[in-house]
Amino acid sequence: MCLNSHGLGHVKTSKALYCELNSVAGSALSCTMANWDYDYLIKLLALGDSGVGKTTFLYRYTDNKFNRKFTTTVGIDFREKRVVYTGTGVDGATEKNFRVHLQLWDTAGQERFRSLTTAFFRDAMGFLLMFDLTNQQSFLNVRNWMSQLQANAYCESPDVVLVGTKADVRDMRSVHARQARDLADRYGIPYFETSAVTGADVDLAVTTLLDLVMKRMEQSTYGGQGSEPNGSPVSSHEVEEASVRRRCAC
Repeated sequence: MCLNSHGLGHVKTSKALYCELNSVAGSALSCTMANWDYDYLIKLLALGDSGVGKTTFLYRYTDNKFNRKFTTTVGIDFREKRVVYTGTGVDGATEKNFRVHLQLWDTAGQERFRSLTTAFFRDAMGFLLMFDLTNQQSFLNVRNWMSQLQANAYCESPDVVLVGTKADVRDMRSVHARQARDLADRYGIPYFETSAVTGADVDLAVTTLLDLVMKRMEQSTYGGQGSEPNGSPVSSHEVEEASVRRRCAC
């Protein structure tokens, strides 16, 4: 089991309630969020084959809109959103709201950008692994993406949610629900079928991943056996990320 080590503050989560505070797209964190206070900076990364719908999925989540005009992502892009995570405090009983700033990284799926995108795996705390329900090959390639995650992420068993996209295109579907669920069960990860067009289960997929990340942080904070993600709390008007020291006892 691989462990990262740095200060996490006092967070112990028992349940989650999410509500949108703000949505900002496509500009630098230092420019768009300098005047906002938050408790946690959480980086989530979307990955999968080119054309599966990563960009439209993230746009639906942050802006609650569908945009057909997106072009293929070149390299790396990201979107941002503020949410409130309701958990429990140090005493394990008192509810407390934590302000979470989400950075949602959008990666290029093309092979020529692979070395660039895998470099970002090490800095992410959670992963949205996507495939197109109308494209069997994109589903078959999920295993390759998972292998790259296991080799390059903060630990060999990072927090991942499997996401089938374009669930609204029923007449062109080529990946059966049972196939996808069986694969998700094999990896021990949640699975959602989503649509950026209708918004179906887009929020649920992201909030499920955020909950997994926060629970792993809880385990690390209180001496659990889970591997710690790369997240850290931040002070008011600060954007801090403590350096990560890997300690592997695999």
